[in-house]
Amino acid sequence: MPEPLLSIPVTLAQAPDATARAHEISGTQIVVLAILVLYLGEFITRHVRFLRDNNIPTPVTGGLVCSIAVALISWLGDFSISFDLSLRDTLLLIFFSTIGLGARMRTLVTGGRALVVLVIGCAAFLVVQDITGIAVAMLTDRHPGFGLLGGSISFAGGHGTAIAWGEEATKAGLVGASEFGIACATFGLIFGGLLGGPVAGRLIRRHRLEPRSDEAATPESAKTDDTAMDDDHVHVNDIIGTILALGLCLGFGDTVNRYLFAQDIKLPGFLTAMMVGIVLTNLADPLKFKLSKPAIDLVGGVSLQLFLTMSLMSMDLLSLMESASVLLMIVLAQSLVITCFAVFVVFRIMGRDYDAAVISGGFMGMGLGATPVAIANMDAITRKYGPSTKALLVVPLVGAFFIDIVNAAVIKFFIGLPILQRAVE
Repeated sequence: MPEPLLSIPVTLAQAPDATARAHEISGTQIVVLAILVLYLGEFITRHVRFLRDNNIPTPVTGGLVCSIAVALISWLGDFSISFDLSLRDTLLLIFFSTIGLGARMRTLVTGGRALVVLVIGCAAFLVVQDITGIAVAMLTDRHPGFGLLGGSISFAGGHGTAIAWGEEATKAGLVGASEFGIACATFGLIFGGLLGGPVAGRLIRRHRLEPRSDEAATPESAKTDDTAMDDDHVHVNDIIGTILALGLCLGFGDTVNRYLFAQDIKLPGFLTAMMVGIVLTNLADPLKFKLSKPAIDLVGGVSLQLFLTMSLMSMDLLSLMESASVLLMIVLAQSLVITCFAVFVVFRIMGRDYDAAVISGGFMGMGLGATPVAIANMDAITRKYGPSTKALLVVPLVGAFFIDIVNAAVIKFFIGLPILQRAVE
């Protein structure tokens, strides 16, 4: 029986050369290293004004420095380092489970018009993103299918979608499709984390935007994950209840994912875990079961920071250099397109206010990298300029749920186009 998508590991590092000394970092080692790398990113960001001014998330800073160091060790010495990322994949499931556990129906209703508008905007962007990828592929004499992999499959879809569709493309005859998709998704993580903060910051400064007075004046709304435990009194029972809820999300999510996989319905594992979380949190009140939102937010923040750090520090930069020219063209083109779309479309349709600027920064992280990158971008922005409840509500819901559904429909539409069908034949 084939493995469900929930258990497919997303591994960027390739197997080391047989003649070279190798060391795999796993278990507690990768946790300790990730925390140290995260501290390194915070230290560098604190002492480099450019990074502070442009709201670069600390996991991006520390992760890039670590991956560069690993690449130099492999290049200069007869020694290679690989990473066991099974724990990182579990952190991704935990993070999206916390998103689901925070998505009460009344919260979805509160998102209302902004949620619908952003979903429509994302749908339009996915089409533009795929057209851009296909155009660049054809300009470089590549198969149009590689352009689709260099579009919404890998960038908006992330590593899980890139792996799933990359395998299908390989079966269709596109040699190296999986590796190319993973490389695009990896570059997307980098550029999504590097561009979202600066663009949002420029919009805020250029239009002299400020948070709404009611949010700025409310201490509770300005709390960060660093202060949530002290101020909201998270107790042992809150943590235990949260662990139980997360265990149910992962367990039942895996069961649902296996069932859907057997029916040839391929959904990323984090999506089913999040869906279970939505069901649980909306059943909690009728069943008189209390879920602690501060505890859920705390666990979500920890898993997000560690997931991003592990993702970026484990990048195999040497293998990415093999297709550097084509990858660079696609990434630069997609970066330019999403920057223009965020500034001239998303910012305007979301209201041209402070919330719209923060949403634009999150949108860039979501459209190039992944929902965790979007949230990291918005976290960096709001820590500097002030809170945005609307952005932190709408973007995670769109990125964690709606964009994957819309993206699946967009991908299937493009695959059915004659230009791709003729090329495959």
